[in-house]
Amino acid sequence: MNGTIERTANGGKGKRYRLDKPELLAPAGSLEKLKIAVHYGADAVYIGGQKYGLRSNADNFSFEEMREGVEFAARYGAKVFVATNIYAHQEDLEGIEEYLRRLEEVGISAIIAADPIIVETAMRVAPGLEVHLSTQQSTMNWQAVDYWKQEGLPRVVLARETSMEEIREMKERVDIELEVFIHGAMCSSVSGRCVLSNHFTDRDSNRGGCCQSCRWKYDLHEGGVSVMEEGDNPFTMGSKDLCMIKHVPDLIEAGVDSFKIEGRMKSIHYVASVVNAYRQAIDSYMADPQRYELNPAWVEEIGKAANRPLNTGFFYSTPGAEEHIYEAEEKPAPYDFAALVLDYDESTGIATVQQRSPFRPGMEVEFFGPGGRSFKQKLGELTDEQGNPLDAARHPLQAIKLRTDHPVERLDLMRKRIM
Repeated sequence: MNGTIERTANGGKGKRYRLDKPELLAPAGSLEKLKIAVHYGADAVYIGGQKYGLRSNADNFSFEEMREGVEFAARYGAKVFVATNIYAHQEDLEGIEEYLRRLEEVGISAIIAADPIIVETAMRVAPGLEVHLSTQQSTMNWQAVDYWKQEGLPRVVLARETSMEEIREMKERVDIELEVFIHGAMCSSVSGRCVLSNHFTDRDSNRGGCCQSCRWKYDLHEGGVSVMEEGDNPFTMGSKDLCMIKHVPDLIEAGVDSFKIEGRMKSIHYVASVVNAYRQAIDSYMADPQRYELNPAWVEEIGKAANRPLNTGFFYSTPGAEEHIYEAEEKPAPYDFAALVLDYDESTGIATVQQRSPFRPGMEVEFFGPGGRSFKQKLGELTDEQGNPLDAARHPLQAIKLRTDHPVERLDLMRKRIM
């Protein structure tokens, strides 16, 4: 993966900067999630602006929030990408040039785009922005990858249906960065080609309005009559989630440049847990590939976040019927996000945390932070900011003071076991 470290000033064209190790790219549906993702080890984050993206129900970012996010990420040496990955109708294109110029002005490193007119416009009016081809283009062969390289794009985000063998061939034949989804939700349709949402609700999945209709519960009908038997449960068409934590060496050795985690709609607990695990796995492999071993703690860490049942997607074989979720999910998350650490007083051992779900004295909790730091303890006395004792932390976002058994740091998280 090592290579020359050169970058031209003409919008990223020319010889590419090659990372010393794969980039860990995390989702950030809000400014808080951006900060958590970067703090827990993401090399880059991808966000949505208030136009042109496929997550219209996420919080999404104003230009002012983008600027703050870029400045925060820069302190960690991280980058911010913006998804502009809709397939545009004519009315969608109004203001696109000014929007792209503003992204460049606030310091965004790259956009993720699918529609050729957005790709062309960005390269023309905002040459300081890199353009990464979105997975919405369903790129699954090396000839298509080479086409986009010839068009001047430095990176292609591959379709989730691409196999490990196909990735290896792409890297052998084309000198371009490949970004690959390695964790998160999978689409039951071919990437970028779903029209179920459009058909059922008139919400265009390729313009940011997907209603997740594959996750709905359905009855089975024939000739307008239900053929569900007594005791049958409604079923879904949703696929299991992707998880490649056990296969990080394969991804690195295949030449994947950017490990992408799905989930701009997920919680900060999910983002912190998943980024934390992959950060440790990547760093461990790169430090000593010959002696690398999977740490079961990384797998356990991912299991503490809210995942659907997990599989390896299309990397090693084509998923069959057993890789879909037809009934109740096999395992809910065993932990719930309880609090965010705001401050810690080393002299007293007292932490100030922000409540995110109820907790009380005597409850066993786990504190965790970047790099795999974690410990469990039973909570003792709780007080408010004025020192008044509390029998429970009930109020959302309330600042709570409590003693911790070990030092903690700002932006560490506290979770509670619920199973």
